[in-house]
Amino acid sequence: MKRRNFINYATTGAIGATALGACQQQTAISTTAASLDLPVIRWRMATSWPKSLQILYESADLLCRTVSKMTDGRFAITPYPAGELADGLKVLDAVADGTAECGHSASYYYLDRGPAMAFGTTIPFGLTAIQQNAWLYYGGGLEMMRKLYADLDLGVINFPGGNTGAQMGGWFKREVNAIEDFQGLKMRVPGLGGQILERLGAEIQVLPGDKIFEALEKGLIDAAEWKNPHADEMLGLNRVAPLYYYPGWWEPGTSYEFQVNLSQWQTLPKEYQEIFQATATNVNAKMLAKFNAVNGKELEHMVLGGTQLLPFSREILTATYKTAFELYEEIASGDATFKKIYDSWKVFRDRIYGWNQLNELSFANFAIDLSGS
Repeated sequence: MKRRNFINYATTGAIGATALGACQQQTAISTTAASLDLPVIRWRMATSWPKSLQILYESADLLCRTVSKMTDGRFAITPYPAGELADGLKVLDAVADGTAECGHSASYYYLDRGPAMAFGTTIPFGLTAIQQNAWLYYGGGLEMMRKLYADLDLGVINFPGGNTGAQMGGWFKREVNAIEDFQGLKMRVPGLGGQILERLGAEIQVLPGDKIFEALEKGLIDAAEWKNPHADEMLGLNRVAPLYYYPGWWEPGTSYEFQVNLSQWQTLPKEYQEIFQATATNVNAKMLAKFNAVNGKELEHMVLGGTQLLPFSREILTATYKTAFELYEEIASGDATFKKIYDSWKVFRDRIYGWNQLNELSFANFAIDLSGS
């Protein structure tokens, strides 16, 4: 029953509007909501973020505040930081079992449900943020992820809910110049990126954001990736490791999502559903914009404070790329669900890579080089 209802909503609920369309839709819907006798509904939102992670947690809070405003307070959602309603890596479980009506998290935290869960967030050497949004909204990605949730019988419907953009490669206490340097390295890396580095000799740990600083400070791990300069400085990672590597090849465009208990979703009036969906689309655009707006300044501040910026060597990037696609082919050979999404994703990736190489990359290579940045 869950799966049939889920697919109905996945197809008839549509993917959502563009960010501009979402804002226009919110205004129109809020007028309707205010004029109708709609029910008072109170929800809780579990999140994977401590409040100190300002942009991440505030993005969840923005959806909650906007939904309340658009419904004149009739539909109120209260966000909770990681560890209150649920552990930061257990938000999906809390939403599925009804502990929280909705959540804000990343699908790749739940690879124990199946490796295909990674596609909803990002996979190593995959899509940039703009490309990921294109795949989710107009390349069949969101439909495939919703079908995956239905097939897993989670009783959860998901909506794109933000993106960090391309991430950094993490904080290290010692240099890594060659693949051999990863042997025995204890590092925090989630998702398929962790599995790739594990194959190359690293000892991988998956920790929620609020546990990383302590683990790195106490020497429980030798290195850790989190997100980008703003988010990393909020955790204080620049205070416990001096070397900041780039690029974050395992997370070229990291998508988050709002996860909603399907039974609770089905009880919402249509007006509330449309407001929630339009607001999620708006938040999805704003998170990426804000990270892009602040990261340059934060990076300058870190470097002035003593942080050393280091690129991963060509050797490391080549070896990890090769290992990544060997891993994908191996998983696809034994997992029909992963294979179906992966095959479709590859076609989309190749096409959008070709287009963006022609339009954006050619422009950026010239303009940035000429500017002296």
